[in-house]
Amino acid sequence: MAKSPPENPDPNVSGGAGDAPLPSRRALREAQAARDAQVANETVTPAAPAQPAEEQQAAEPPVDAGTAEQNPLAGLGFGTMPEAEAAAAPAGTPGTPGAPARAGRPNSRANRRAQLADHPAVEKKSRKGAWGCLVVILVLLALMGAAALALQGPISQFVAATQPPGDYEGSGSSEELVMIHDGDTGSDIANTLVAQDVVKSYDAFYTLLLAQATDPVFQPGAYLLASQMSAQAALDALQDPETRQDLTVVIPEGTAAGEVLASISEGTEIPLADLQAAAADLSGFGLPAEATSLEGFLFPATYTFQPATSAHDAIKTLVDRQFEALDAAGVAPADRWSTIVMASLIQREAGLRDDYFKVARVFYNRLDPAQWESGLLQSDATVAYGTGNTHLVTTTDAERADANNAYNTYVHPGLPVGPISNPGDLAIDAALHPADGTWLFFVTWNLDTGETIFSSTVEEHEAGVAKWLDWMDEHPEYG
Repeated sequence: MAKSPPENPDPNVSGGAGDAPLPSRRALREAQAARDAQVANETVTPAAPAQPAEEQQAAEPPVDAGTAEQNPLAGLGFGTMPEAEAAAAPAGTPGTPGAPARAGRPNSRANRRAQLADHPAVEKKSRKGAWGCLVVILVLLALMGAAALALQGPISQFVAATQPPGDYEGSGSSEELVMIHDGDTGSDIANTLVAQDVVKSYDAFYTLLLAQATDPVFQPGAYLLASQMSAQAALDALQDPETRQDLTVVIPEGTAAGEVLASISEGTEIPLADLQAAAADLSGFGLPAEATSLEGFLFPATYTFQPATSAHDAIKTLVDRQFEALDAAGVAPADRWSTIVMASLIQREAGLRDDYFKVARVFYNRLDPAQWESGLLQSDATVAYGTGNTHLVTTTDAERADANNAYNTYVHPGLPVGPISNPGDLAIDAALHPADGTWLFFVTWNLDTGETIFSSTVEEHEAGVAKWLDWMDEHPEYG
């Protein structure tokens, strides 16, 4: 039967109005258990309020205690009236079989939503923060990489400036003949020694020269030095009269005829005027009919002459040696001229050994109208030779536009009108056996190492030129 409400209704039990029935014993036990659990766990979340008995009893059809655990809503605090009370309750009492459903019953959709609202929703972790962090990290890495590239040149220069110049140790090994020319400066000698790997670096030798109390004096001629000497050992050897080789001449590949005659004079003490007069008379050397000078036919090598050798005989020694090289390469006498012209061009333009054959291919491709319609070789070395700068391979805009220069291959198509240097065996071989390729351009982007970029398109070549210009910016001493 119905009971009046207690004087102090439990605040955790919903209801409390005078006309509402008291909660069932089971509801009270569940409410007490919830409070005990709250105190034991020290939770900050208040227990869900218990429902009045009539609402609890109307929530689900009656079940016995043995099946209570199967009630899917049991975990939310919904209970049923015990069987004994249900039997004693009047017909229609909420919670009994056949009782009509009442508005606001706990298992209604609205009430279930209200019950679930008491449980905070689980927040979904946003991935936007993680992606944002990743983007920031990638941007920072890109900026760091760009900064490293931009600072690479200045950092390298700073490190080089703070480190002593590279130098070998000791007196070296193996013999190396070095030619000192009349008028050579300390800078010229340093470059020669580095080029022949006598000393390790320009700075090592040149700095040593500047540190001397008095300026050293070097006599023109050939000196017997060694490979990979310390700068001090090389300087001592150049000042030792015993290392100077009498009647010996060293002619490097690519040397122009005028410089070859000067070297012969310096090594043999034959007057330069006598050599120039002998060179002007071409009749006694057996040159091709197209030749107008000795250019191209003075083979580069090391020569030791006998005392009292005449100017004509000294020159003929070099010319005969060039004919031997051409014959050994399989060049017929009728092809000597064209072979020497191409080889002299390759000799002046190529850097590293393997590049000789690629440079040859570029020039042959440009001579092919199907690949290069204009036929212009556009070699700066030929232009420079025509201006008299036989030691340069760079030119100005005005020099490249000068049609009066017969050697200007920017204006005149085909091979130059004559050889522009005296080539050696490697250049002759490249002229006869060019590499396979479609290259039409090349640029030597590193003047220290001779590294060259070969390209088949204008875009590729422009990228190579940009790389060379960047290198020049980092090495103003070459400007």
